[in-house]
Amino acid sequence: MDTNEMLDDKDSGPEVQMNFPSSVMSRIEELMGGTEQFDSDEFDAVAYINRVFPTEQSLSGVETAAARCEFRLASVQHDIQRLVREQAAQRDAGQQALLEAQRCIGELSLQVTEINKKAERSESMVREITAEIKQLDCAKWNLTAAITALNHLHMLAGGAATLRGLAQRRQYKELVLPLQAIMEVLQHFESYKDIRELNALRDEVHTIRAQLATQILADFKDAFTGSKSGVSQRTLAEACGVVDALDPKEYQHLFSPEQECAWLSHIERRYAWLKKHLLSFEESLGAVFPHPWLLSERIAKQFCKITRSELTNIMSSRRNEVDVKLLLYAIQKTYKFEVLLHKRFVGTDFTGTENVETSSDKQAPFEDDNKEGQTEEVAASGSPWVGLIGGCFEPYLSLYITSLDTSLRSLMDKFIQDAKSSDTGNTGGVNSSGAVIASCADLFLFYKKCLVQCARLTTGEPMLELAGVFQKYLREYASSVLQAALPRAAPALSLGALGAANMPSLVTNLHTLLRDETTTRYTKQEISKITSVITTSEYCLETTVHLQQKLKEKVAPSLSDKIDLVPEQDLFHKMISNCIQLLVQDLELACEPALQSMTKISWLNFDNVGDQSSYVTQIIMHLKNTIPNLRDNLASSRKYFTQFCIRFANSFIPKFIQNVYKCKPISTVGSEQLLLDTHMLKTALLELPSIGSDVKRQAPATYTKVVIKLMTKAEMILKLVMAPLDGNLEGFVTQFVQLLPESTLAEFHKVLDMKGAKLSKTQMSSLDAKFKDLTKSINNEGNK
Repeated sequence: MDTNEMLDDKDSGPEVQMNFPSSVMSRIEELMGGTEQFDSDEFDAVAYINRVFPTEQSLSGVETAAARCEFRLASVQHDIQRLVREQAAQRDAGQQALLEAQRCIGELSLQVTEINKKAERSESMVREITAEIKQLDCAKWNLTAAITALNHLHMLAGGAATLRGLAQRRQYKELVLPLQAIMEVLQHFESYKDIRELNALRDEVHTIRAQLATQILADFKDAFTGSKSGVSQRTLAEACGVVDALDPKEYQHLFSPEQECAWLSHIERRYAWLKKHLLSFEESLGAVFPHPWLLSERIAKQFCKITRSELTNIMSSRRNEVDVKLLLYAIQKTYKFEVLLHKRFVGTDFTGTENVETSSDKQAPFEDDNKEGQTEEVAASGSPWVGLIGGCFEPYLSLYITSLDTSLRSLMDKFIQDAKSSDTGNTGGVNSSGAVIASCADLFLFYKKCLVQCARLTTGEPMLELAGVFQKYLREYASSVLQAALPRAAPALSLGALGAANMPSLVTNLHTLLRDETTTRYTKQEISKITSVITTSEYCLETTVHLQQKLKEKVAPSLSDKIDLVPEQDLFHKMISNCIQLLVQDLELACEPALQSMTKISWLNFDNVGDQSSYVTQIIMHLKNTIPNLRDNLASSRKYFTQFCIRFANSFIPKFIQNVYKCKPISTVGSEQLLLDTHMLKTALLELPSIGSDVKRQAPATYTKVVIKLMTKAEMILKLVMAPLDGNLEGFVTQFVQLLPESTLAEFHKVLDMKGAKLSKTQMSSLDAKFKDLTKSINNEGNK
């Protein structure tokens, strides 16, 4: 009874009993800080006891806690003894199960071995049973082959005599089927060429075929010449069936792959063969056949199909012998021949009808005038003849693209050398007046020729390869020619490894291209080089846009989306932007001494307001000396001259304002003089685009807006400097925020410094808080 009371006491000690109610366990863990602390390596028994019995009064429960621990220890010892006995019993049962499993595995292994032996005996029996069947199958196959060969031999021996008799009696209708059957039999005996008797029969059949061809040709001649001994039209019609069976192969025989004249170097002989035989046919028999039959066109079309197939096969078998020079020669001759067919058969459709009625005046003579450039004058685009043979060269056009790459490499090396020579005194194609560099026009002229030639040959994947070559050398031209033409610029960057994401960044760090402030100004010739790079980059940019359009027009519609020259366009944009920044920095460098002299003036000792100060005169003088030259050099790129003016205003005026802050201390009269100087400078900047020009033009609205906004800020700063401060500090803050709503707290402090205001920390804190409140309210109103 005492033990149960001891266990039910929830507040008396750190007892953890597994069969306690959850409420008791949670209370014990709450008091003891959880039970996991006893398992920790860092458990400190002394600290734990001190935490359980923090006072002398709590020691009254020591005996009760000790009794609980002894009870818990006895319970744990009992559980351990029970588990040990159970484990011993389970070990014996596991050992028995293991022995039983091993016995079963041994029995199973014996059964598998017995099954394998039975399977081997069954397989041996099957082989013995089927051995004789296989011999019978082999004998049957051999017997069938022998019977078939004997039947074919009988047909061949008897068919040759039959063909000869039918040919002599001109029974062409009855002759067609036997002739076709005998030709198929000859194909069957191709593997028996070592038998002399079969070769004799084969030669006899070929002789009969040749005699048939000669006989039928003679019959047609007699019919066309009106000879009295001519055969009937019915016989001629039957003879046409025999002609189909004869399948003449004179062309394939003359230009078979083993013949030297079949190679690409003699490709013109193929086309000469057709022209010769087609002219002979039209002269002798052209008027006999009705014009709607399009017999000449059909002959030419069949010739093109056969030629394309044979050229494909021979180039595939002799691929290692195909070089760029030979390929271009074959392509040129083939294209001229296809254009000649186009001119000869105007309006012909391969469906068997004509798109337009062809009259005698529309058919040009089937002769090649051999005039240079004649093929370029023929409007053969969209013609069904162009590409009918030349399509076989498309898989080999990568050689042509490689040759173009090599040619462009040589051309680019020449351009780079010219650009380097410009640094040693030779202009290297850079015009002194800022005109486009001559090499740029040469590059795009070569691009145009490459595009025209490649578009004649294909509209497929090689066009994408060509676009890739164009992109490669556009990037190199920008980095190795244009950048090299810049005076005292950073070394040319390698753009070949740049990806599409960073391609527009021609100069990754602007400070590597721009000069330090201690560097001397650019000479007039160097300024001309920079402006020349700007105009050249603009020309490259515009021409690249047109080049992309032309490439998309020439390539197959399914591939047009893969043509993308936007990274190269961004590249020239970046080049123009960097050159403009060079010009802006150069002009700022000229004005820097004047701004420095402005800060050295003793503005506190001014007694009266006079004319504009000398530093303003110096700045205006630098503007008059620099701007006219830039304007003349960028006359063809007016928008970039405007961009230069805007950039200069955005960069120079903030510097001017920063120097105004340095003019301290300053008196009221000094502020008035500085305000006058600011107004004169503002007037000069507003006239900057047309300064030094006989023709006064109104400045661009965008530029005017920038100058007025920034210079008005400078004027407002000086007006605030002149405003009284004594006794009305909060009113001054209000006036400051109204005049300069976009200013910062630092600028507010700079104006106070210019005024020479001596304020306590409390006053400054009050003014800062007032400034922040007014600025915040203005911003909130603007957001609404």
